[in-house]
Amino acid sequence: MKKVFLLDTNVLLHDPEAMRRFQDNDVVLPITVIEELDRFKKQPDMVGRNARHTSRLLDELRRTGNLTEGIPVSPAGGTLKVVLCHRETLQKLPVELEGDKGDNAILAVGLELKQHCQCPVILVSKDTNLRIKADALALAAEDYETDKVDVEELYSGACELSTTPDQIDQFYAHKTLDLPEAVYPHQAVTLVDVTKPDHTAISIADSRGQSLQALTRQPKEGILHIRPRNREQAFALELLLDDAVPLVTLEGKAGTGKTLLAIAAGLHQVINEKHYTRLLISRPIVPMGRDLGYLPGDIGEKLSPWMQPLYDNFDLIFGTTDSTNKPAHWRRGHEELMERGLLQIEPLTYIRGRSIPKQFLIIDEAQNLTPHEVKTILTRAGEGTKIVLTGDVDQIDSPYLDAASNGISYVVERFKTDPLGGHMTLIKGERSLLAERAATLL
Repeated sequence: MKKVFLLDTNVLLHDPEAMRRFQDNDVVLPITVIEELDRFKKQPDMVGRNARHTSRLLDELRRTGNLTEGIPVSPAGGTLKVVLCHRETLQKLPVELEGDKGDNAILAVGLELKQHCQCPVILVSKDTNLRIKADALALAAEDYETDKVDVEELYSGACELSTTPDQIDQFYAHKTLDLPEAVYPHQAVTLVDVTKPDHTAISIADSRGQSLQALTRQPKEGILHIRPRNREQAFALELLLDDAVPLVTLEGKAGTGKTLLAIAAGLHQVINEKHYTRLLISRPIVPMGRDLGYLPGDIGEKLSPWMQPLYDNFDLIFGTTDSTNKPAHWRRGHEELMERGLLQIEPLTYIRGRSIPKQFLIIDEAQNLTPHEVKTILTRAGEGTKIVLTGDVDQIDSPYLDAASNGISYVVERFKTDPLGGHMTLIKGERSLLAERAATLL
């Protein structure tokens, strides 16, 4: 049955193309949404960009018809309409919801549509509280789930296959093994002897997922004094050092070594192997808790508090806290590399419009990005560039994202069958015993 979907402002700020994604159903925008978009459009971040994109799209649609009567926006027959909020309906809201607040105007429009429409009316919002208010008013409400993935079934990047003893012996002898059934491209596979479960072999699938290859490095062989401490870290390092995999996603709880392994692999590829001209690291500026406001100083001084977690990893890699017996150019750590143009650290704010060729690009804390923002980043990749996304879906600071709708989960699910992508979920914390226990218990 055809439905009427009433969109909240935050849905369009999350995905400017949302109004076109409801197939043959009708989409309604309250006039207060247009007013709120106007307030956001001057912001310099991705939210402001999405607000401007939505406004331009609405202006283009306006030229093709009358927005108050309905304009086709989907080949399946869906329409878009902008409606006014009548003061009489707004005054009928409960006393607790009186006033000119935007959320109240959206609720009033929803109740009016429900009264006059023969079709089901559904409010779509990423605001949990607004959905609760709508439910209290007997107005159907749901989250925007077009770009959501099933968290319970999220691809881990690894699996186990039961094999015969002869197959494992054959794999150790020839370093390769053909598979009777295909797995995902670049998937980490542990071969387990059906007759003796402790007789195993670790391998990684080729780009077609039809055969297994031995890891190019021994499980405990590291780079820049950083060695993998568990099987998942060994698999992750294999993907990070494989030039045939231009997109790598690393997901895992705090302390599992995601950022450290990515930075170590990037430095190794830039300094030692010289496969890339520069290591470029960026992360979204999303505070945990209350923001401190404007920070004094130039761009480097402003970024320093946000990028300090990255500097901590550089100190660990270069051993700059203990420079004994270290080469002279290592003693200053990342500062020396930045002066030589081999390392660049910048916020994601300035990445739009760039073309990034032959660089090792790390996007840290990618769980705080929307799917649209991740798409913007990936489309910056030039020829010969490798992109690594790291994140923890249990540590999301953005109010309108969750484990199912954030950027890194979206990329993992979309690229799991693509030969250009590789993924690994890191499970065991290696930062310290206390950090591992806290991540598990708290």
